[in-house]
Amino acid sequence: MSDASDPFPSPTPEDDGAFGPEFLQDLTRLFLWRRDVRHFLPDPIDETALETLFDLACLAPSVGNSQPWRFVRVEDPERRAQIRANFQRSNEQAAQSYDAARRADYLKLKLQGLDQAPVHLAVFCEKDPPQGHGLGRLTMPETLYYSAVTAIHSLWLAARARNIGMGWVSILEPETLNPLLDVPDDWHFIAYLCLGYPARMDARPELERLGWQNRDALCRQVLRR
Repeated sequence: MSDASDPFPSPTPEDDGAFGPEFLQDLTRLFLWRRDVRHFLPDPIDETALETLFDLACLAPSVGNSQPWRFVRVEDPERRAQIRANFQRSNEQAAQSYDAARRADYLKLKLQGLDQAPVHLAVFCEKDPPQGHGLGRLTMPETLYYSAVTAIHSLWLAARARNIGMGWVSILEPETLNPLLDVPDDWHFIAYLCLGYPARMDARPELERLGWQNRDALCRQVLRR
């Protein structure tokens, strides 16, 4: 029996777990309209809405039910400034990895929303969490990291369904994040996320609109053996 305070009570015996065609259409739209948002409004996100997003993210699957994800809300202005400087250094280095033509295109891209997003989240994975008692990860311990990513994706979809945008800032020096955010050394940095209400939503993802990369057709990603 679910606790009365449980925000997501367990299904009842009358619930057969089936979903109707209207829901499936909405779910498809949710996948189609998920975006890596980099342009945010300054409006704050309600704390209750944020708590709901965290609760939904923690419903993600994890190897052996290990639940290894650890979310850190970065609110201190000085720490945020150091993250911004970290991104700037990493971005400049990344730009130099391209030839001149591609570098010019790269420098036109807006690859982060650090200055506008009201909520910053750093996501870590605990490398040996007590939950799960090691089940399922003896030969592939990296499945803990994959589990943390499923929580990120769950958070992303839950946010988008509520018209909250999320952007993944991946251009950072990961080794600097643990001491900067004062978290245990055995937490593995996974992602730095920006959340907020999007300044605009477009039918095409930004990298496609700007000519950087189109999405491949699904049939090119599926092999048969």
